[in-house]
Amino acid sequence: MNRLGREALKHSSTKAWNMPETTYHAVFVRDALEVIRSLPDHSIQLIICDPPYNLELAEWDKFPNYLEWAKLWLNEVPRILSESGSIAIFGGLQYQEEKGGDLLELMHYLRHHSTLRLVNLIIWHYKNGMSAHRFFANRHEEIAWYANTKNYVFDLDAVRTPFDEATKAAYLRDKRLRPESVEKGKNPTNVWEIGRLNGNAVERVGHPTQKPVEVIRRLIRALSYPNSIVLDFFAGSGVTTRVCVEECRHSIIADQNSSLLTYLDAQMVQIRDSLLCPYEILHSPELNLLPHWHLSNNQSDVSSKQDAISARITAKITKTEGDISGSGGPSKTGEMAGQLSLLV
Repeated sequence: MNRLGREALKHSSTKAWNMPETTYHAVFVRDALEVIRSLPDHSIQLIICDPPYNLELAEWDKFPNYLEWAKLWLNEVPRILSESGSIAIFGGLQYQEEKGGDLLELMHYLRHHSTLRLVNLIIWHYKNGMSAHRFFANRHEEIAWYANTKNYVFDLDAVRTPFDEATKAAYLRDKRLRPESVEKGKNPTNVWEIGRLNGNAVERVGHPTQKPVEVIRRLIRALSYPNSIVLDFFAGSGVTTRVCVEECRHSIIADQNSSLLTYLDAQMVQIRDSLLCPYEILHSPELNLLPHWHLSNNQSDVSSKQDAISARITAKITKTEGDISGSGGPSKTGEMAGQLSLLV
């Protein structure tokens, strides 16, 4: 890493990109599997996946066989991800009783039946939550980050966190360290302390299991790049598209619940900062005519992608495979020492 800095070289996990003139955001009120199977091969850079957690809190959160349901979309992921692409799967663990499926079961399946590569298990830690008397109160959820190949994108500089002033001053006095590296900040590690949204949070748009903007923003900044395409097929509150608009990414989102449209409108109203590029929301467009397939970063032939999408759209999805629709899963329940390693 020091050699890369000295010689002004880019790490292999970074990717060249062009700033888009406009970002495009396709919104579908449609079954997730129908959308996924209509997408062309290797067309998506990042999938934000916040599936139902199988907690039986609502009808969309009940599954007679959670793993069999999840296999339908998990098996499509390697096909639609680009070579440098990733998927971030939100999830939690079932405690005290077996309900037939949780994130551990999905990870076990992927380890033995998928080519996806586990890069990190991210612990999203929050201080607010319900109390408990019979066990340690839960204050975290997990995000499993899988890459499609070893050539995945990871933009660390885009998500570094600043040192406190005392630590920063001490590091700047250390002749072994490059000042520009210190100024960049540190690796945020795989434990993220970001508050969960409470009932009165300004970000709230009405969805019961809405994820914070800053959690989604960190994933999008680190695992995608401007002008790339982000997919969210359990779109829930629409937060993924909001962040993509702010971060100059294109998005494709889907949810069977038509409330997605209302939530997304509320998300867009909350954007207060000036945008680097204009955007366009496309409601239920023809998949084979999406402007996403004409992007300058896209290395695949546009016409072949359109043909592939058309073929997939005409292919019938059998009813025996079931409906995999649903909204995002419910929420569950001396800095100096040893920090030199956090500078890389």
